[in-house]
Amino acid sequence: MAADERDLEVTGASVEEAIDQGLAQLGLARGDVIVEVVDEGSGGFLGIGGRDAVVRLKVLGRPRFEEKAPEWERPAPESSEPAVEQETESLAKPTTAAVDSVEAEVALDIMTTLLEKMSVEASVTVKQTEPDDLTGEVRSILDVRGKDMGVLIGPRGETLNALQYVTRLMTGHMLKQRTSFIVDVEGYRARREQALASLANRMAEKAVRAGRPMTLEPMPPNERRIIHLTLRQDERVHTESTGEGRRRKVRIFPD
Repeated sequence: MAADERDLEVTGASVEEAIDQGLAQLGLARGDVIVEVVDEGSGGFLGIGGRDAVVRLKVLGRPRFEEKAPEWERPAPESSEPAVEQETESLAKPTTAAVDSVEAEVALDIMTTLLEKMSVEASVTVKQTEPDDLTGEVRSILDVRGKDMGVLIGPRGETLNALQYVTRLMTGHMLKQRTSFIVDVEGYRARREQALASLANRMAEKAVRAGRPMTLEPMPPNERRIIHLTLRQDERVHTESTGEGRRRKVRIFPD
């Protein structure tokens, strides 16, 4: 166990095996934790001198409605995951001084209709993000609130991402323009961002102390961007994304 009572350190023959063992011990799904790869392990030479992989599972703080996820809400195999919009990882985007009020109004109407069609009782309000630290961009947030909203989030936020994709697609089709609003449910995205920022800082400290790179678990582009942005002003480290497709991950290097 790590210092945090909600952290669990596990070893296994591979990183994935260690993660599976940890999730089984915790009785949680993959979307309930953030994974730190402490040691990727080594097979050694001809099976001699190898070492197990070590991972640390950090349990995400979750609202009560998500504490008992139904069985059908567990992560599906990677091959069956729905294709959802991948947000750019670029750290430089066009600056937008203000949100598009027409876009927000249309998106709100579409989201409300979608929830009604899904027989989900929830309220939707429009908020605005704080200006982005790097670009100054401000975007609308469709904030969905109600009971038993875990069904709209899904494992690792995949259902939420799919809902955002569909709502953006329908709004963009109606307005004949690209859309950039955010869909959030019960503050899930804010909690996830805070957890990722905390992870980034902690792994940066480890990279500096150990004098070697630290590798995070594979993440989608928008989550990798949070890691990069969190550490961009830390002069002790620099970050790089490595790998391809769904296996793309962030590495933190000590300078």
